Amino acid sequence: MAHGIPTAGQIREIAPSLAATVTAREIDDNGHMNVLHYLDHSSRGADILVRSVGIDEGYRRDRKLGLFTTEHHLTYYSELLEGDPFTVHVRVLDRSDKAVHLICFLVDRLRDKLSNTLEIMLVHVDLERRRASPMPSDIMAAIDHHIAVSGALSWAAPTCGSLRIRRHRRDD
Repeated sequence: MAHGIPTAGQIREIAPSLAATVTAREIDDNGHMNVLHYLDHSSRGADILVRSVGIDEGYRRDRKLGLFTTEHHLTYYSELLEGDPFTVHVRVLDRSDKAVHLICFLVDRLRDKLSNTLEIMLVHVDLERRRASPMPSDIMAAIDHHIAVSGALSWAAPTCGSLRIRRHRRDD
């Protein structure tokens, strides 16, 4: 379910995972940052968070486990122009034993407002079997910490409404 648009101040309650400036090569024929770069910067911000919970090269190499993006949703609120500074903030919304739902906020630091969001569903996979696999308890605990931080925020994330952790009811 979609929610109101958070202010830049609210988003800054989440530590930035990435800070950068729009370069000339990122500008498209319309004079603003091309869609590919919104996706790239937000994805890099999400990757930094994922690495911080322990899912990095060593995790993939040693445990033979990783995360795959299964779905994402981009929303644009305002354009970024060449030379505009921005930050990426990542909020972990929910998880199951095999999936993580998060949203990235790209904040225009010059105009002090939200430029875009990238909502992402990730599935934890066994890299040898190439199938969904439960996350180890240490990874779930690290993700749970981010979910708790997210839950303490006073504002709702502007989710698209179609991406979410699906919980199946067990009939006992």
